[in-house]
Amino acid sequence: MNKIIRCSNLFGLTLVLSMTLFWGCSCNTSKPTSDPLAGWQKVYNSGPDPAVVKDYQDYIQQLPPIGPKGDYVGPVFFYENKAGQHAVTFEYDKPNKDVWVYYLFYEKNNRRINVEMTYRGRYWNP
Repeated sequence: MNKIIRCSNLFGLTLVLSMTLFWGCSCNTSKPTSDPLAGWQKVYNSGPDPAVVKDYQDYIQQLPPIGPKGDYVGPVFFYENKAGQHAVTFEYDKPNKDVWVYYLFYEKNNRRINVEMTYRGRYWNP
């Protein structure tokens, strides 16, 4: 009887360890992306400075086109932080390809100081 109990305990321990390894190693533990606009406020009532508008439009024109169907850019949003800096965001969708969100950051005098991109996902267009 004592031998049966020891074998069943060993079997149970082996089963638990196997399940832990199987489910523990197969999960995705990727780090969540941080929000580049944390602490920024969306600007609704006043339009951006003309220098910012020209810069982000020129930046969009420099993005490489993909495919004959054309790419989709938009919507464009404007942000401001407490220090008086500005940011512009837009989505860049490539047909049957990846979708990226671009973040263009500007200092107080509306000169671009940084560009960040985050991967949004993949769309399929029939």
